[in-house]
Amino acid sequence: MTFHPWSRRSIAGLLSTFALAIGATGAAHAQIIVGQTAGITGQVAASVKELNLGARLYLDHINATGGVGGQKIELVSMDDAFDPKRSATNAQALIDKGAVALFLTRGTPHTQAVMPLLEKYQLPLIAPSTGASLLHKPVHPYVFNVRSTYQREAERAVQLLLEMGNTRIAIVQVNDTFGQDAAQGALRGLTDQKTKPVLHLTYDREKPDVPNLVKQVMTADPQVVLFISTQQVASETINALRAAGSRTLASTLSNNASAGFIQLLGQNAAGVIVSQVFPNERNMTLPMVREVTDLAKAKQAETGGIVTPAMMEGFVSAKVLVEAIRRAGKDVSRAGITRALNGMTKYDLGGIDIGFSPTDHTGASYADIAIIDPRGRFLR
Repeated sequence: MTFHPWSRRSIAGLLSTFALAIGATGAAHAQIIVGQTAGITGQVAASVKELNLGARLYLDHINATGGVGGQKIELVSMDDAFDPKRSATNAQALIDKGAVALFLTRGTPHTQAVMPLLEKYQLPLIAPSTGASLLHKPVHPYVFNVRSTYQREAERAVQLLLEMGNTRIAIVQVNDTFGQDAAQGALRGLTDQKTKPVLHLTYDREKPDVPNLVKQVMTADPQVVLFISTQQVASETINALRAAGSRTLASTLSNNASAGFIQLLGQNAAGVIVSQVFPNERNMTLPMVREVTDLAKAKQAETGGIVTPAMMEGFVSAKVLVEAIRRAGKDVSRAGITRALNGMTKYDLGGIDIGFSPTDHTGASYADIAIIDPRGRFLR
């Protein structure tokens, strides 16, 4: 047997080289775990699907181009079926998995359910898909909003409806924290113009009585109904109103700005007014719209090559998440990401700016409306 004359110094050097190689490989494949709890099934499944599609377009792009600091971002999504109790259980499970942040929760009561865990574990929640004012004021140290508030968009929607000549406005709202919050904005918009709703209905989130809603709306005979509700209840009520012969206009908030909502409406989609909290997804003068459109076309099989408002929200939210991780530098921890977000005073998303500070976690304040056209597109 022939022995090679390796010296102890040579062996030590070789082992050191192997150690460095192994360490480098480990870093390249390390993952930054981000957790999400949302209604992948249930009342908001269609919009959640589009939110996640938009977010994953950007996250997949980042991972395919080297990740952040050589690490890939793993979005772990858990289904809460739009049940706040499951939201809290899922959040705890995601924390136990080592999530450095929570991301894109869906729904006001559901986000409220996870908030005690944010404080307990000093864990940032980035871009909750809800415009609840309680997430904005007072400033929660670990909640970083991206979208505008529901009060802001509901107030703006009512202003625009009044400007269109609609003086008889009815409000149909779900009786939960989301409904109560958004209704405040709508009522403020009416009060500013010295008017009141001709009808203001609330319904039980767990057991909506659509036939009763239809009956009362038909009796009041408003020019337009503002639905502060899930897409399922809004679409069912609108379809039932049309079946009963009502031609009253229908309006709803941005939580229903998805292709899934249009599909639920079917032939009754055209003419429905939907408020928006992000710029027009077909405005190619904006860099972020061109960016998301190119990514959607590259994944034609998943997206059909189109971008919806819900996809835009998910995409923009993912951009904020990635930028926070980048700014955290070597400290990609819960504390590091929180610190990075609080220092993100201005970030150009490619068409709108967003910024945070320790005393302001509001994010954007954009609000507009769109009308669904006969081809099933949101027109502005």
